[in-house]
Amino acid sequence: MGEKSLSIIVACLFLLVPTEEAQQDYQYKTVIGPANSDLASGADALIRGNAEDGVRLTLRGLASAANKRERVAANSNLCAGYVMLRELDKAVNHCTEALEEDTRHWRALSNRALALVHLKRYDEAEADLDRAEIIAPYSSKVKVVRSIWRDAVDPVAPAIIIDDRRDTEE
Repeated sequence: MGEKSLSIIVACLFLLVPTEEAQQDYQYKTVIGPANSDLASGADALIRGNAEDGVRLTLRGLASAANKRERVAANSNLCAGYVMLRELDKAVNHCTEALEEDTRHWRALSNRALALVHLKRYDEAEADLDRAEIIAPYSSKVKVVRSIWRDAVDPVAPAIIIDDRRDTEE
């Protein structure tokens, strides 16, 4: 490698290193952790099964949502939380809000389908599941909700009856 080529490479590398002033400016703009800590904490609470805290924190996070992505996630999570609390009309409303902003959000479709199954609105639930399966065909969560829907619509009667009574003559 010639001396001229080496000089060009060193000059290019120097341009990539930020000045001390730029490094200090960057230092003050670095954020560690989730952008909306209430949404993150709400999601964690919902995952742990604590629906009350999950809904409370997610509502607070939704109030300060910075963009469409956060609003959609918050509404979908609120839908799941309200399903857990059996407040099914609120659940459907929040999923619908999420889907108004993002029609392809399969989690909101799946959550709303579950709420609709509990409300015995099976045709609407099936339509949401059909859409969710197109968007996320390999999602185990969508498959679970499809199973719940199927059990509600066409319950399976047991094929085997076990007689566990004891013979009194023994």
